[in-house]
Amino acid sequence: MTSPADPPTGADGQKRLKLLAVTACPTGIAHTYMAAEKLQQAADRLGVDMKVETQGSIGAENVLSDNDVREADGIIIAADKDVDRGRFAGKRVLSVGVSEGISHPERLIERVGSAPVQGGDGAGSGGTGAATGGGGGGRERSVAYKALMNGVSYMIPFVVVGGLLIAISLSLGGHTDPKGGLVIPDDSFWMHVNQIGVIGFTLMVPILSGYIAYAIGDRPALVPGMIGGWIANTGELYDSKAGAGFIGAIVTGFLAGYLVLWIKKVKVPKFVQPIMPIIVIPILATSALGLFFIYVIGKPISWVFEHLTDWLSGMTGTSAILLGAILGLMIAFDMGGPVNKTAFLFGAGLIATGNQTVMGMCAAAIPVMPLGQGLATLIRKRLYTEQERETGLASLFMGLFGISEGAIPFAAARPAQVIPANMLGGAVAGAIAGLASVKDAVPHGGPIVAVLGAVGGVPMFFVAVAAGTAVTALATVSLVDLSERRRRGVTPVGGAGAAEPVLAGVGAGAGGVAVAGAGAEAARSGGRESAASAPVAASPVAAGAAPEVLSGYLTRQTVEVELAAADKEAAIREMAGLLARTGKVTDVEELVRTALAREAQGTTGLGEEIAIPHAKTDAVTSPVVGFARSAEGIEWGSLDGTKAKLIFMISVPEAAAGDEHLRILALLSRKLMDEGFRGRLVAAADEAAVLEVLREVQ
Repeated sequence: MTSPADPPTGADGQKRLKLLAVTACPTGIAHTYMAAEKLQQAADRLGVDMKVETQGSIGAENVLSDNDVREADGIIIAADKDVDRGRFAGKRVLSVGVSEGISHPERLIERVGSAPVQGGDGAGSGGTGAATGGGGGGRERSVAYKALMNGVSYMIPFVVVGGLLIAISLSLGGHTDPKGGLVIPDDSFWMHVNQIGVIGFTLMVPILSGYIAYAIGDRPALVPGMIGGWIANTGELYDSKAGAGFIGAIVTGFLAGYLVLWIKKVKVPKFVQPIMPIIVIPILATSALGLFFIYVIGKPISWVFEHLTDWLSGMTGTSAILLGAILGLMIAFDMGGPVNKTAFLFGAGLIATGNQTVMGMCAAAIPVMPLGQGLATLIRKRLYTEQERETGLASLFMGLFGISEGAIPFAAARPAQVIPANMLGGAVAGAIAGLASVKDAVPHGGPIVAVLGAVGGVPMFFVAVAAGTAVTALATVSLVDLSERRRRGVTPVGGAGAAEPVLAGVGAGAGGVAVAGAGAEAARSGGRESAASAPVAASPVAAGAAPEVLSGYLTRQTVEVELAAADKEAAIREMAGLLARTGKVTDVEELVRTALAREAQGTTGLGEEIAIPHAKTDAVTSPVVGFARSAEGIEWGSLDGTKAKLIFMISVPEAAAGDEHLRILALLSRKLMDEGFRGRLVAAADEAAVLEVLREVQ
C-alpha cells in the first residue's frame, strides 16, 4: 500500500491515501472523542483522507460502512476495550491504546502502512484481541485484567438467571429430605424450573473461561476456552468428585487464549491459512488444552480432594470451634471447587452416621459469601459499578437459599480482596455454629433449611450466619477500599480503560472528567493571537443572567476563573463546593468521595492541559457542571504529562435519565481539541465572558 509518509497528494491529481479509524475507551466519553479529533487533525495536516468511528457511551457514531472498509488503505484502532475487527479482514490494521491516538496521532498514521494484515478470524496475524502497541508488564497486566473482566461480564447473567430460578423452585416446590437435602418432586412444574436453572449454572463456568479466552485470542479461542472450562468443571473426567470450579475456569480461559496466540504465530503454507482460524486452530487448541487439563492439571485436583477428605476425617475428634472454622474456610474458598466440595461432602456424609453437627457448621458457612458480598454493595455503593450493585441484590437472594455461587462474580473480578474476606466470614460462621452445636439434617445450607425445619439450634444458626455475613461484608469493603487507595495517583496508560470495569459515561462508577486547555501558552504564541484577541471580554451577558450553556447544566454560579487549589484532591473539593452553590448538591463529602474513587480507577486528565473529573451519585439532585481555571496548573496524571489548567467537573444523579449529558460531554471533548477555543477560554476576563465562549459548544 502507499506509505503515509509519502508527500500529501490530491492537488496534482494523484489518489490520496484513505485511512479509517475506530476510537473507544471504557467510559466512552472524553478519551474516545479526543482521540478521534486528534487523529482527524493529524490526517488533515498530512493530507490523508480519514473517517473516524467513535464507540462512545451513547453508541457508535460515524459508523464505518462496507464501502468505507473496501476502499480503505489501512485502519487504526485506538481503543482500551474490545473492538470487533472481523469486518476489517484483508486490511492492514494497527491496534493501540486510546492514549496513543491522543498523544501520537501522526506516528500512528505513519505506522499503519507496516501493520499486520487482518485475518478473517477477527485477529491480525500475531495480534491479540485486546489493544496492543505498548510493551512491558503493565500492558500485559492490562490485557489480562480486561480479559478477566470480559469473562466475568458474560458470566454474570448465567449466575443470576440460574441462581434465581433454582432459588425460586426450591422455595415454592421443595421440601426437606434427610437423604436428598431440599427435594423437588420429579416431573413437577418446579422441577422443570429447577432444571432450567441448573442449566444456567452448568453453563456459567464454561462461559467465564470461553470469554476470557476470546478477549485474548479472539474467535479461534472461544471454543477451546469454553470446552476447557467445561472440562475444568467436570471432575468425573479426571477422577475427581469435584470439578475445579471458577478458579479452574480462569486457568483454562487464560491457557486457551494464549495457546491460540502462540499457534497463530506458527508459519503455515498459504493454502492452509484460510482454514486456520475456523478449523485448525480451534481443534489443536481444544485438544491440547483438554488433554493437558485431564492428564496434568486434573490429577493434582483429584489428589487434593482425596487428601483433604482424609485430613478432615482425622479432625473430627478436635475442638468443634476449630473444626467449624476450618470447614468455613474451605466452604468459602472456591465455592463449588474441590476445596469447597470436600468440606460439603464430608459434612453431608456424616449425616447418615447420626452426626449432624458437622453439616450444621457447613450449612452456616454456605450462605455467608453471597450474603456478605451483596451486603457490601449496599453499605459502600461507591466502590461498585451499577452492574455489580444489581448483581449484589441477586446475590443476597441466592444467599437466602444457600446458593454460594452467587458470590462467584465478585470473587472472579477481585480475587485478592473477595476470597480472603469470604474465608474470614465463613470461618466465623462455622466456628460459631460449632461452638453452639448447630445441627443440619439435610445436605444443604442457608436460611432456607432453617425455615423448612431441617436445622437444630435455629437461633444460634442465624447468629452464626449474621456474624459471618457482617464480617465478610466489612472485610470486603475494607480490602477493596485499601486497594483503591494504593492505586490512587498511579494510573495505567490509557486511564481508567485498563483498570477496572467502569460504567459508561458520566455514569462511570464514580468519577468525572476535567478538561484544561493549553490555553495560557496558546494565548502567548503568536499563531494564536487572533484567538486571544477575540471579543470575549465584552460579553453581552448581563450581570446575574444565566445563558443557556451546556443545556443549562453550567451556569455563572458554577464558573471560577481562578482556582485556588494546588493538587488534584483539593481541586476536586473546591469544584464540589462550586457545584454546591446551585443547591443541587445534598452531600458535598459524598460527591468528593465519588469523584476521588473515579480518579483511583484511572486519571481523568486528558492531556492538552485538560481534565474532566466526573461523578454519578445521588449526592446531587440533577445534572450539574462546573468550570474553573488554574493559572499554575494542577498535576492530574494526564496522558501527555501536562498539568490541568482548564477543569470541568460533571456530576449526575444515579437515576439520571436519558443521555443528553453524555452528548454534551462528547461535544465538549471535541471542542476542546480546538486550540482557538482553548485560547478564548483562557483569555475570557470574567465568568460572564467564560460563559459566552462556552456557548460555542453546539
